Amino acid sequence: MLQAEPEAAIEAPGLLTLHPDDDVAVALRPLDAGERLDVEIAEAIPRGHKVALRALPAGAEVRKYGSPIGRLTAPVAAGDHVHSHNLVTLLTGVEGYDYSPAPAVTLPRDEAARFMGYRRPDGRVGTRNEIWILPTVGCVARTAQKIAAIAHARHAKSVDGVYAFGHPHGCSQLGEDLEGTRKLLAALACHPSGGGVLILGLGCESNQRDALIAEIPEALRGRVRTSKAQGEGDEVAVGLAHVDALVATAALHRREPASLSDLVIGLKCGGSDGLSGLTANPLVGRIADRVVGSGGAAILTEIPEIFGAERLLTARARDHQVFDRIVGLVNGFKRYFLDHGQAVSENPSPGNIEGGITTLEEKSLGAVQKAGRAPVADVLGYGERVRRAGLSLLEAPGNDAVSSTALAAAGATIILFTTGRGTPLGFPAPTIKIATNSALAAAKPGWIDFDAGRVLAEGFDDATDALTERVLAVASGQATAAERNGERDIAIWKRGVTL
Repeated sequence: MLQAEPEAAIEAPGLLTLHPDDDVAVALRPLDAGERLDVEIAEAIPRGHKVALRALPAGAEVRKYGSPIGRLTAPVAAGDHVHSHNLVTLLTGVEGYDYSPAPAVTLPRDEAARFMGYRRPDGRVGTRNEIWILPTVGCVARTAQKIAAIAHARHAKSVDGVYAFGHPHGCSQLGEDLEGTRKLLAALACHPSGGGVLILGLGCESNQRDALIAEIPEALRGRVRTSKAQGEGDEVAVGLAHVDALVATAALHRREPASLSDLVIGLKCGGSDGLSGLTANPLVGRIADRVVGSGGAAILTEIPEIFGAERLLTARARDHQVFDRIVGLVNGFKRYFLDHGQAVSENPSPGNIEGGITTLEEKSLGAVQKAGRAPVADVLGYGERVRRAGLSLLEAPGNDAVSSTALAAAGATIILFTTGRGTPLGFPAPTIKIATNSALAAAKPGWIDFDAGRVLAEGFDDATDALTERVLAVASGQATAAERNGERDIAIWKRGVTL
């Protein structure tokens, strides 16, 4: 897959072709009927939408990024608008795959880049030194928030913050559903940005405290305290005493120099538009390559949003075992859709469609660019923590809150979140919002941390350096927009029956 080259945008301002084999180009701004660019525009076309570069008959496959993105339901002429009125998906269901490894690539290495992080006894480096309160069950979520609010004000000068991450789960769950909740919370309790963790239980819930603690490696349990609200006279006072003790230990930690090899970046896109695969996602891919090439780790998730582009990842599997696990993960997710009577192509969302994305293949081909060019080194299950440097693929759905929480639980210490529509959401790990277009960045400065629309005018190299600097600054303590706005939440993937 070729990345969009900004020089092409300069030569033909308003229209960009991404690959020599493409049948469509992308409008970089609203186009008027009658404009003459690479073709004469036949009708008004919104920014981010597709323009036919040549006449094609009904039934023809349409290519973008050099790959098929769907099939035409009606003939088109050069200059016509190609979108949901005349293009449909090619995706159906579970597929077979062959292991055909792609040629090895050389990734950039940056040994000079530094940030100031918190190095933990196990060698991992956090980007924050916070106290996290994790309720085992939704019944004590509000109690956790009360404790956090008091403790946050009390200890403002000692740690980077005290935060409670409430959720509605932990009871009336069975089997895989309960196990997923337990594993996700246990993984969050291991995060290196949590200088101390209070696990707050109720007492009678399905998600019992001792079973949750058993999921935490023994070496990390010393930073965890627990409390059962039903067994305390004043659960808030007891919780505050636990937090006070955690702060006393966490406050001893100081930031110290760290390198890109110490970073774990989560890769996420939400509210995509037609420019996502041209600007923000390939830009993030360059950051991922720089981090992985320097010995760090990157995590890609949102498995349903790689359908149609999964072969770009299977070809990059480190070995046949990783290939088999990628295939199992992708087809397992497809069966999950089919078992619930849903088409595997039930995406993009209404906002995606308004922004110019027509089919899931098109969305996926743009989305996987966040993963850069690195080999896929590992495949992680939901609630599992990153095990090795390099690029890992993580089991989680496309939902922004659920997948971003899964990235944090897996150990992402920074999340790079690209968006063409905008969202205020924030998560346990600092979340850098990257706008795909400059109009969004200008319209929502309170949400957006970085404008990737600059790629179209400046090129990728300068934007990559600028985003790297922002990542290092945030890793060193600079607050993201979501952090300034108090947006710090989690969402747990709910599966199975509810009692």
